[in-house]
Amino acid sequence: MVVLDDDPTGTQTVHGIPVLTEWSAETLKAELANRFQGFFILTNSRSLPLDAAQTMSREIGRNLVMAAHEEGYQFVVVSRSDSTLRGHFPGEVEALAAGLAMHFDGWIISPFFLEGGRFTVGDVHYLEEGEWLIPVGDSEFARDPVFGYTQSNLCSWVEEKTHGRIPHHQIISISIEDARKGGPTRITEKLIKCANGDICIVNAVSYRDLEVFVKGLLVAEAHGKRFLYRSAASFVQVRAGITPRPLLSPSELNMPETGGGLIIVGSHVPRTTRQLHALLALPKIAQLEVRVEALLDNHRSQAEVDRVVESVERALKSAKDVVLYTSRKVLTGKDAQHALSIGNAISECLTAILRSTSTRPRYLITKGGITSSDIATKGLGVKRAMVLGQILPGVPVWRLGSESRYPGIPYIVFPGNVGNVEALADIVTSLKQA
Repeated sequence: MVVLDDDPTGTQTVHGIPVLTEWSAETLKAELANRFQGFFILTNSRSLPLDAAQTMSREIGRNLVMAAHEEGYQFVVVSRSDSTLRGHFPGEVEALAAGLAMHFDGWIISPFFLEGGRFTVGDVHYLEEGEWLIPVGDSEFARDPVFGYTQSNLCSWVEEKTHGRIPHHQIISISIEDARKGGPTRITEKLIKCANGDICIVNAVSYRDLEVFVKGLLVAEAHGKRFLYRSAASFVQVRAGITPRPLLSPSELNMPETGGGLIIVGSHVPRTTRQLHALLALPKIAQLEVRVEALLDNHRSQAEVDRVVESVERALKSAKDVVLYTSRKVLTGKDAQHALSIGNAISECLTAILRSTSTRPRYLITKGGITSSDIATKGLGVKRAMVLGQILPGVPVWRLGSESRYPGIPYIVFPGNVGNVEALADIVTSLKQA
């Protein structure tokens, strides 16, 4: 199974498989030969304009076909995206299908993500907030300046995102009742009827619901049906057949006994801000705010980077944990394209800060998808990493490869929209005590 991950947080449910940040045909051929249950390709396409994301998806699709054809490998493809429905849909998936040049009987849409509290019931997708389930269309994520939407019913969401080209009444729904009463046989019966790229919505509130669905899916595929998957992280684990493992303990990360950790917070969603405030309340942690308005000013940007680098160096050399965070005022831009460019400019400056920091941290945590991707690829030069597992539900840990700037360092990829208020502080506290 090959997973195209539109930001690095899709490894939230897996362990013991690689993540690639490049996708030449030769690289993909070599990874297919390794015979893992699957591997991830980090595209970071959520940070790109639609046309660039589509170009990338077509290229990866073509390279995959070329790499597999030479050795006779077979594969299935997941377009992994956000469990709160942000991302380039349907354009990215259409481009991937074109690059693969395959006929797909259907697209499977499965945004269920247990670890993040995302559930689909009656075709309505919900997220957990405390003791409540909120329809995603009513959440902060639906108001995203780039990927916003209004619909919580996934059939209506597809209609909205395709501008009416695929009406909601033409979409196939796999209900929880189908899974729990009809079992895999009922799932197979419905999937066998898919043809010509039908859209199929998967309802699920537990991993067992997903396991039953995947069993029926595998039987349908054994009968010759072919599907392209657009999913959150939970589907990836089940479709790849990866057995869950316990959460990682700090002792399993093989960190040095001394030194300071570096936490970089770029995400600005309200949940991240609440988690950041809890982290900043911890004692003995160096706090460095990066002034976003200065970063975006060509006359002040370099001076701001230099100021922060000097402070980070001083703190790390004193063996202090350092939290480096962007100012919390959200600059939205005049349109979606401008909003993306602002996010990318900020991420590039955070990456420049890391590249200019000479002291190796004991561990590295990055908060937010675009931030985590840019730090890995542009700041650390990662080409291949291994997913060790999760340190908290939905929070993956990578071991960086020998080619990276910090070989072997535990790299904790903390999604912006995951965890309770204390989650970030809890991780830092546990690592300090390890």
